[in-house]
Amino acid sequence: MNEVKLAVLGGEGTGKSALTVRFLTKRFIGEYASNFESIYNKYLCLEGKQLNLEIYDPCSQLQKAKFSLTSELHWADGFVIVYDISDRSSFAYAKALIYRIREPQNSHCKRAMESAVLLVGNKQDLCHVREVGWEEGQKLALDNRCQFCELSAAEQCLEVEMMFNRIIKAILTNFRLKEKRRPSGSKSMAKLINNVFGKRRKSV
Repeated sequence: MNEVKLAVLGGEGTGKSALTVRFLTKRFIGEYASNFESIYNKYLCLEGKQLNLEIYDPCSQLQKAKFSLTSELHWADGFVIVYDISDRSSFAYAKALIYRIREPQNSHCKRAMESAVLLVGNKQDLCHVREVGWEEGQKLALDNRCQFCELSAAEQCLEVEMMFNRIIKAILTNFRLKEKRRPSGSKSMAKLINNVFGKRRKSV
């Protein structure tokens, strides 16, 4: 069974926990505050594969200028970055999170290739007080090689499920690419033997 580790990050009040709970239980929790980080487990079948999904939901993150994602970068296979379309400061925080994930020095972390990232503009039901345009979210995602969507955790249960499935599929694609890049044990041994005996033949 494949293990998939997904971190859901975002500023305080963006609805990241509501999105996670909506996906896991199909229920919407309007007021959700937690001072504790949580890791949720869900077993699911996707693309014909049995998956053990772990979702990391940290405690409410204050939108500070300085933060560290060291542990998340080493743990997660992919990231959902959430902002509130009615709160521009949450979009700025989401941008900072993406920049941190995409920093070149993070290439030595857990994954040999870039992590899958999906940027989510939540609270689409508050579009009448929108502060962040759809185009802004789309551009930020494109500029940083991320997927993008807007939705409402409060009103769109199916869209939330589709969003999570989308990022999980991107992670599975990365898994397949990583396996292709890794030579099999037999090929590696054959290459090693060939190199050793090839050099010996040349020296005779």
